[in-house]
Amino acid sequence: MRHISFSHFESDECGSLNEWLAAAPNADVICSQVGARVNVNDFIGRESRTLTDGETFATGKYRFRYCRTPHLPHGWDAGVLFEETEKTLFCSDLFHQAGDVEPLTSADVVGRSHQALKEYQAGILAAYMPYTPLTAQNLKKLGELAPKTLAIMHGSSFKGDCAQALDDLDMSLRELFGPQQ
Repeated sequence: MRHISFSHFESDECGSLNEWLAAAPNADVICSQVGARVNVNDFIGRESRTLTDGETFATGKYRFRYCRTPHLPHGWDAGVLFEETEKTLFCSDLFHQAGDVEPLTSADVVGRSHQALKEYQAGILAAYMPYTPLTAQNLKKLGELAPKTLAIMHGSSFKGDCAQALDDLDMSLRELFGPQQ
């Protein structure tokens, strides 16, 4: 293994990072500049490889572009990877779905995500994702990549009109987490 990356510093994204590094001690840990400075370098006890917005790296036949997305899905350090060869967007917690769902779908992942996040609003996971002035801008930036597949961490991955799904997700997040009247 040559590269390890994650969208933001949180236990379900990188809690086992040091175990992976024990198995692959020469692997690059790839993260945002903010992530490296505020969490990752201290956690792993060495320098990580930081990427700036739009920066790319290759892993043989695949080429990945880093997309900085502060506070989307969660923290200041957030960002996602877009694999340019197959046009797959690694979405992290975007499009979070609940339940035992199929691995890949062309069905409505936005509706599923909206329902899961709406249910979260009634419990301790309320305010799961902030809706900031950058949210719409970042989702539009991701849609402009024209992904063919959304690789979703929590729930079914999606093949279909991914740019439309990202636009619809913006409307859903605005309704759930945006300014309340």
